[in-house]
Amino acid sequence: MTETALNNLVTAAKLRLRLKTNAFDEEVKDLINAAAMDLLKRNAVQEAQLNEDPLDPLILRAIMTFVRANFGEPENPERLKADYDEQKATLMMTSGYTVWEES
Repeated sequence: MTETALNNLVTAAKLRLRLKTNAFDEEVKDLINAAAMDLLKRNAVQEAQLNEDPLDPLILRAIMTFVRANFGEPENPERLKADYDEQKATLMMTSGYTVWEES
């Protein structure tokens, strides 16, 4: 992921987390990178898609859900984690996001 893409995602995550400080930027970056790596390793997205600007709305939503589920003490972490898993599964089954290998 490019530095510009990562910085844009940090800004988006801080908005969703209602953070007005830069004190947690490194933690937010770590969570964004963890979400992106999870999506890549599960073949839910392609690496080039993570560098697009603007980021695909479905990928953005999955990353933001992961961040919200794992940052601080969310009100309903189980629901957020289930939402992320569902979003990831949708990406994994949708052509254009995953790379389908021919048998």
